[in-house]
Amino acid sequence: MYKSIDLFAGIGGIRRGFDNAFGDNIETVFVSEWDEPAQKTYILNYPGSEIAGDITQIDEKDIPSFDICLAGFPCQAFSMAGKHGGFEDDYHGRCRGTLFLDVARICEYHKPKVIFCENVKGLTIHDRGRTFKVIKQTFEDLGYDVFAKVLNSKEFGVPQNRERIYIVCFRKDLGVTEFQFPEGKDSSKTIRDILDEAPINSKYYLSTKYMDTLVKHRARHESKGNGFGYEIRNLDGIAGTIVCGGMGRERNLIIDHREHSMIPTTHIKGEINRDDIRKMTPREWARLQGFPDDFKWELADTHMYKQFGNSVTVNVIEAIAEVIKKELDKR
Repeated sequence: MYKSIDLFAGIGGIRRGFDNAFGDNIETVFVSEWDEPAQKTYILNYPGSEIAGDITQIDEKDIPSFDICLAGFPCQAFSMAGKHGGFEDDYHGRCRGTLFLDVARICEYHKPKVIFCENVKGLTIHDRGRTFKVIKQTFEDLGYDVFAKVLNSKEFGVPQNRERIYIVCFRKDLGVTEFQFPEGKDSSKTIRDILDEAPINSKYYLSTKYMDTLVKHRARHESKGNGFGYEIRNLDGIAGTIVCGGMGRERNLIIDHREHSMIPTTHIKGEINRDDIRKMTPREWARLQGFPDDFKWELADTHMYKQFGNSVTVNVIEAIAEVIKKELDKR
């Protein structure tokens, strides 16, 4: 039985991938997530979980011993969007804009067999590659062999173009000198495969006023030579990366001519558009991330778009976790 901890747990996407791969051979002994809405969704799907809050306030000595550290540490500092924060120099005392420090601190004390991290692709090129070099060097200095690869969710059975970097670290005494990340393969799944059954609630169909705003917004950016603006996806194609903020939902609009009411259920300006343009539902976003249909939530849509946009693609995590399990089982 392997014991794991789930840091920056979100709604449990990384844990779910490992649980799927390891089955009854893994037990989560510690969970940390500071965002209260995310905590609620996590507990709903993992009843009985005790969730610690701010990891920076938790003494590593108070965490139970564990074999596997799961850490989707926040990516804002490294994202291709945003201000490209990050940090300079090395791990001891010089981290800026990242909670990576706490992953290193906890693993330095407990020395687990495996450290698994997921982050945005931009981590690899941030500060001309120096940020990633610091992270890799830190894990190596802690006594780990470090392997990393950028994988795209669209090659793992979900219709979403989502590139993320995955970092797998094995404690050096395990002797894992090579690690073959799972090979993705072209998926035949399309947006049409993840659609909710009709009729779709009219609240997901955009108002004429809102569509007008989006059209003007895109025109403004196009006049400046920018590629920003709303985007309507082909139902027989795949979605762009779902993200929690900004134009996240508007970059993945679809045209759905199936049955739906034209009577608004929310207060809107204008009327429901006649072109059947809508945003995807939270359940559709869940499917884009590989979450099963029995995944539960009780919060408003706004929270769920954020939580799924911030989460991971379960299919990719599971595929990597299966390879990690094979390596561990050999030893």
